[in-house]
Amino acid sequence: MLRLSKKSDYALIAMKHLATRPGAASASAREIAEQYDIPIELMAKVLQRLVRRGLLASHQGTRGGYRLSKPSRDISVADIIQAIDGPLTVTACSTEAENCGQFAKCSVRDPLWRIKDRILASLATCSLAEVAADAVEVPPAPLAFTRK
Repeated sequence: MLRLSKKSDYALIAMKHLATRPGAASASAREIAEQYDIPIELMAKVLQRLVRRGLLASHQGTRGGYRLSKPSRDISVADIIQAIDGPLTVTACSTEAENCGQFAKCSVRDPLWRIKDRILASLATCSLAEVAADAVEVPPAPLAFTRK
């Protein structure tokens, strides 16, 4: 099963929170953590990693906090996930390090690598702006009535 880490989940939550702030206002780690019931220490670590990867900017002071380092349309979901978890992998042999005993004879390695590339490409085409956009309400489907 392909699953994001908890830290990536928290990073996406924080990035969406910051992307929806009016006037690109900053927010503190505490504010974000409290709003989403995330441990403050973990949120602070996630935000610091996003700063190190250049996705967020941080500033000190009474109005200090974190803000996006570039427009949300220029940040992809892949950028966020890889900033937290590193390169995307779908199998133990997702790199060319040849760490698997079956590497030389594996018949599914190359197809799985192509699948990983497709997943990464898909995540790269989804911007933070899309994630932050309000969901469009879909009107309910008409009820089907049956005659008795």
